This record gives sequence, structure tokens and C-alpha cells, in this order.
Amino acid sequence: MSTALIIALFVGAAIIAGLAFYAGQLLYKLSAQKKLIAKTQAEQQKKLKKSRLERNAKLADSIHLIARAMNEEQCEFSEGCLRIWVLMSQYAFEDERDLTVEYPGIFEMYEVVKEMPTHDARKKYSKKEIFKQDTARWRAEEKLNDAIKADCAKIIVEFKAAPGSDKVVFN
Repeated sequence: MSTALIIALFVGAAIIAGLAFYAGQLLYKLSAQKKLIAKTQAEQQKKLKKSRLERNAKLADSIHLIARAMNEEQCEFSEGCLRIWVLMSQYAFEDERDLTVEYPGIFEMYEVVKEMPTHDARKKYSKKEIFKQDTARWRAEEKLNDAIKADCAKIIVEFKAAPGSDKVVFN
């Protein structure tokens, strides 16, 4: 064999070895980057879950307290149903649920009052129109009284109060 051929083989082998080493380094960095991404995603998922649990706990506490106030007739059904329905729609349940079926009394009352004006918006209407709306609301409260109380009892059991807030006394 000629010297030139041996040198060419040696240089070729050195180039291949260098490229293989470089490829190995890139694969190692890629593997490390994938591990870092997986670790970061796991941490973010953990933080998200913790945040969701904390938010759910606050929502559950509010839902529980409103249901207790309604159950003890310290809060009008129309106001309580409106507030509870909005809070429950923000609650992150573990599985998909049809709240309209689970809490039909609260849902029906919510449907009656959701479009009714409140606070300053009421001032834009005549006294006759306000009385008409109030009458519709009162009739719905009377008609749905038993269903709403049954829903409140279920809510009090399902949505737990935050520690200490279960001792809140309504006057």
C-alpha cells in the first residue's frame, strides 16, 4: 500500500471518529434537554394542579357558605342561586357533570333571574317594570322553594367549607 493511501485512510478515519464524537455530544445534549423539559413540565403541572385545588377550595367554601345562608333563609333564593350558579360554573370538577340535572332548582331560579337588572341597572326601569320583575322573582322563589332547599342540602354535603368557615353564624 502506498503511503498516500494509508494517510488518506487515517485522515478519513479521524474525520469519521470526530464526527461520531460530535454526534454523540449532540445526542447527549438532546437527551439532557428532553429530561429538563420533562422535569419543567412536571413542575408546571404540579403548580397548576395545586393552583386549581386552591381555587376549587375557595370556590367550594363560597358555594358552601351561600348554600348554608340560603338553607337558613338568611339569603334570598334568587340572589343565592345566581351567585352559586356562577361559582359552580367556574369550579373545576374532576369529571364532566350536568349541573342542570344535579341541581335543577338552583338552575331554574338562575334562569329566571339571570337577565334581571341589579343595582344601578334597576334604576333605569320604571317602578311598574321593577315590580313586575320582582313579582316574577318572588313567584319563582315560592314555586322552587322545596327544590332549592333540596339542592342546598346536596351542596352543603358536596362542597366542603374551608377550615374555620363552617363555624360562621348567620344572624
